[in-house]
Amino acid sequence: MVDEPTPRHDGARGSGPDALFGRLIDGRYRIGPRIARGGMASVYEATDIRLDKTVAVKVMHVGLGDHDEFAARFVREARAAARIDHPHVVAVHDQGDDDGTVFLAMEYVPGHTLRDVIRKESPMAPRRVLELLEPVVSAIAAAHRAGLIHRDVKPENVLIADTTGRIKVADFGLARAIGTDTQHTQTGGVLIGSVSYLAPELVVQDVRPDARADVYALGVVLFELLTGSKPHEGESPIQVAYKHVNADIPAPSSLTPGVPAYVDALVARATARDRALRPADAGILLHQMHRVMQALTEGVDDDPELTADLRGALGRQDTVELSETEDDGEPAVLAGALAGPEQAESAESAEPADSADSAGDEGPGGTLVAVTAAQPAEVSAGLESGPPGAVAVHPTPMGVVHARRPRSRWRGPLGVVLAVLVVAGLGVGAWWLTEGRWTRTPGVLELTAGEAAEKLEAAGLTAERGEDEYSETVAEGLVISTDPAAGDRVLSGGTVTYVISLGKERYRVPKLAGEAVDDAQDRLMKRHLVPAETIERWHESVGDGLVIRTDPKAGTSLRPDAEVTLIVSKGRKPIPVGDWIGKSAARAESQLSDRGLVADTSATAHSASVPEGDVISQQPRPGATVHRGDTVQLVVSLGPELVEVPRVVASGVDAARDRLQDLGFKVRIVEADSYIGLGYVLSTDPGAGAMAPKGSTITLYLV
Repeated sequence: MVDEPTPRHDGARGSGPDALFGRLIDGRYRIGPRIARGGMASVYEATDIRLDKTVAVKVMHVGLGDHDEFAARFVREARAAARIDHPHVVAVHDQGDDDGTVFLAMEYVPGHTLRDVIRKESPMAPRRVLELLEPVVSAIAAAHRAGLIHRDVKPENVLIADTTGRIKVADFGLARAIGTDTQHTQTGGVLIGSVSYLAPELVVQDVRPDARADVYALGVVLFELLTGSKPHEGESPIQVAYKHVNADIPAPSSLTPGVPAYVDALVARATARDRALRPADAGILLHQMHRVMQALTEGVDDDPELTADLRGALGRQDTVELSETEDDGEPAVLAGALAGPEQAESAESAEPADSADSAGDEGPGGTLVAVTAAQPAEVSAGLESGPPGAVAVHPTPMGVVHARRPRSRWRGPLGVVLAVLVVAGLGVGAWWLTEGRWTRTPGVLELTAGEAAEKLEAAGLTAERGEDEYSETVAEGLVISTDPAAGDRVLSGGTVTYVISLGKERYRVPKLAGEAVDDAQDRLMKRHLVPAETIERWHESVGDGLVIRTDPKAGTSLRPDAEVTLIVSKGRKPIPVGDWIGKSAARAESQLSDRGLVADTSATAHSASVPEGDVISQQPRPGATVHRGDTVQLVVSLGPELVEVPRVVASGVDAARDRLQDLGFKVRIVEADSYIGLGYVLSTDPGAGAMAPKGSTITLYLV
């Protein structure tokens, strides 16, 4: 088995130098620190420089990119994820080959895994368990509807974002189309999942895995969440697999008292060793979970009818029949041999194609691997030590493990007669138990409720409408699924529950303009939408901290968990006033207007130092800020004040000086050429009646 690397989302980073760190792949992805490493690939945190977005990039190890099988597997993972349109599946954005570096670009989910939750919180209350597991089952159901099986469902492949709590199912690297030949590799090995979650039929039967193998793994995860432990433990993977084959999963209530019987029944149905008794796919399991969640929500301690309905035809078997032997007594062949951690490690170093990464599935019983070399004796001994009546397992020279059921022999004629009678009785009883009292559920998918009920009742069955569900593929008002599924066995006269589509699950973006950010985010989450980044903008009419608008806009219909960006106001934008003192008032008025401000130039004053038309002073002062529409007061200069020069000719010099100074003039005394010492004013410059600036100098000529 080649197990994909299980990303760690606890902030851990790989240690030591890495040649890829800082490299730009495909001209787009800038590689950052390594966050996970597996047998065939490593996962890095990276930046998509085109979109300025953090992504996870899975890069195939050097040398494996030349192997067609591994390269094809990378492409298969990208295509598998692309076929699943679901908010709880980690999206694959891109796939490519950059000069021999084969990579996948995926959605980055910073956070932790469901394994971390199990370690910290389990055992948990049943309602909390189902709330955690519902998005996981919903994602796997979407894969099943798309014709894919995951094949490696385990807590390590369930990612939980720290910031939003969003749950995502990761790693569809083992995913294959349902119905294709997915069992054997080119070397005769077997592609199977982690041993703790492996369905019994994949261990003991040469069968193609189907959706019911994923259902079994989901049932084991459900058990772990309820109890805090795995249902089967052992000192080696082969012992764990042996228990999956020969022992039922215990009732969770046996380890966690208080778990309702109908929750036990849900676990038992999902983990039935006979896959014919399990829900046909994750969609039906999801429907059963919804029924259990409703009972838990209503506080129902015991519901015998629900318990019986969930258990259905489920029976507890001592052992699972491996396969029928032929007349010559040749035994059935196990689907694959098992190796412990040491063998897995050596297999990885010797043959990358069969390597196993048991990240997250720790301890004995971590991983199943397919091998082609002869197994050591102690491997088979792990299975031979089982309870009486269980299968015996022996190594063969080629390393393929065979299982043979002990036979008892009838001796003598009486034995022959009794054997015939027993066989006949068993045959009749088996017919009655397996066929006589059973019928098959007719197909009613994509019929209306009335048409479905009519068809079911015509087949002698009781039609019961279950809780309606959303569907991306089935139109509103038509049947999505039935329980039991079409073609499954059901008791004659039994009940078939059908589920009607509500159409595509969509939620309208509410009108959030004018609301506080916290209130807006709460309303989005109540609508099953996710608040994305908050973008701040200046706004003239929306107050600081309030929502201006959303992107997408209000009224847009979105899928659940779609992101909505809030555009939030920072308040009114501050505008600098500027310094206009000593500058042209006309220019100041024009530029202030361009800034959205109003210039008030109605105030004027004379100034001996500021030229006419320039600004003497302003309010607010230079360096202050205002807002659009505010007024700036400018005092505009009229130039210096003009005063008429009085007539002071023939006046005494002292009297003339005093009069001129009283008018604001400066006085200069000059003796005329004809000066005779009388001390009277002969003339003035400027002359009497002239207009002179206040503060200017008047010259007096004396005689």
